[in-house]
Amino acid sequence: MTFLYPAVIAVAVLLGAAAVAGYVALQKRRSAALRAAGFQSLTGGGVRKHLSYALLLAALPVMLVGLARPQAEVAVPRAAGTVLLAFDISNSMSADDVAPTRLAAAQEAATAFVEDQPDSVDVGVLVFGDQALLTQAPTDDHPAAIAAIGRVTPSGGTSLGQAILVALGTITGKPVSLPSAESGATAPPDLGYWPSATIVVFSDGEETGGPDVPAAAELAAAAGVRIQTVGVGTAKGATVEVDGFQLGTRLDETLLTSVAQVTGGAYQQAGDAAALVNSTKSIDLRLTTEKEPIELTAGFAAVALLLLTLGGLLGTRWHGRIL
Repeated sequence: MTFLYPAVIAVAVLLGAAAVAGYVALQKRRSAALRAAGFQSLTGGGVRKHLSYALLLAALPVMLVGLARPQAEVAVPRAAGTVLLAFDISNSMSADDVAPTRLAAAQEAATAFVEDQPDSVDVGVLVFGDQALLTQAPTDDHPAAIAAIGRVTPSGGTSLGQAILVALGTITGKPVSLPSAESGATAPPDLGYWPSATIVVFSDGEETGGPDVPAAAELAAAAGVRIQTVGVGTAKGATVEVDGFQLGTRLDETLLTSVAQVTGGAYQQAGDAAALVNSTKSIDLRLTTEKEPIELTAGFAAVALLLLTLGGLLGTRWHGRIL
């Protein structure tokens, strides 16, 4: 517990001690006067003689402590932390088996997701094709994140592993890579623990190369980062034109599901734009606790008022007067 005006505590102690000393002195004078008048039988003590006055005296320091503006920190649960939206921008995301296209449907769903988030959630945006690029650092400026989502365009292949590594680097604030034979490293890097961070991947699941995806997912799991995956496309699939060639593409849920499960996340599948928007509503964000100061002045005032009321009622009932 802390106090906004701690000097008032010293005043409360001094005045409380002075009030008790004054009451004791007054009782001694009354007892001496009664003995001098020959009423020794009336000089005895007892609970009924002192309780009402003790309650009134106790109200004074309690009231003064309330004036010191006491505060306590209370852990308040809230949806908070960092969310990185990772968009697959490979050529297959231009397929129209989800209208108008897979990528456009993902953008619509992600925009609705950002609009639903409280200010306590920082949202970042990254895109991944053959490589991954952070286009918006995590920020509580949600319109800026939405603008970054709107600038996403399809091109290239798909490297989900690289997307996870870039996302982890953004969360931890340092470059992240998997151990390689060339570097001589065998153990994965220690990234610390980041349980308030979540990566949300929008992809059709068709991986074309890059860092090992399961290993990258294991690295995220060790760092406490949950990956939620959203499948964009249909099992039936569609064709896209790339450099004059017609290529078939369809949703591959296997990789997306395994990545989510490894990190304790969940896979959401949607076959059309409306279902995709609804699927983002079930994405589970981390609930964290944050300590917030709560002022206790009202509580101390209520206790002081209760003491005054009880002391007054008992004094009137037992002694015919309050003081």
